[in-house]
Amino acid sequence: MANDGVNDPVNAGRRRFLTATTAVVGAVGAGFAAVPFIKSWNPSAKAQLAGAPVNADISALQEGQRLVLEWRGQPIWIVKRSKAVLDALPTLDGRLRDPKSENLDQQPDYVRKASPELRSIKPEISVLVGLCTHLGCSPEMAAEIKPEPYDPEWKGGYFCPCHKSRFDMAGRVFQGVPAPTNLVVPPHHYADDNTIVIGVDPKGAA
Repeated sequence: MANDGVNDPVNAGRRRFLTATTAVVGAVGAGFAAVPFIKSWNPSAKAQLAGAPVNADISALQEGQRLVLEWRGQPIWIVKRSKAVLDALPTLDGRLRDPKSENLDQQPDYVRKASPELRSIKPEISVLVGLCTHLGCSPEMAAEIKPEPYDPEWKGGYFCPCHKSRFDMAGRVFQGVPAPTNLVVPPHHYADDNTIVIGVDPKGAA
């Protein structure tokens, strides 16, 4: 698979994530609540570093919420996107470096085939490695569609305050920022409607 070798994060970014995250993700904007970092869903730390799969129950995930897990020492973001966000994604193509997800190293082929613009198996659920592809920092989520100081036409997405890289709500990188590529989509599949398995491709995936 093109994404089997998801790059290990830059050490500084990994340390920042592991030491700063205890309960994890604040929401940005009204209506964007945080979901706790539930360590009980994860295998042991040793198993994680070895690449053991991680299961996530998304049954309680609401629109605008982000669940943060850890897999292979990397933060994994699972976000439920609103219809407004999904409708906005195709309008951003002209502002993005790789709008059709043509860099095959950034997502599994089955994700790209499902939708190169949404970069997800299910339209509303986004699964990303939460590390900036510039230097491995962990960007902030700014999911609300409203003007921001760094972009008056902001349609929701991720902003890295370290070096000002920006990504849309599909993890696609904007033009003219330091990050060279889209955020990585890890291998994953749905065990059922409410359970995502991170680290394992769907059955029959080429």
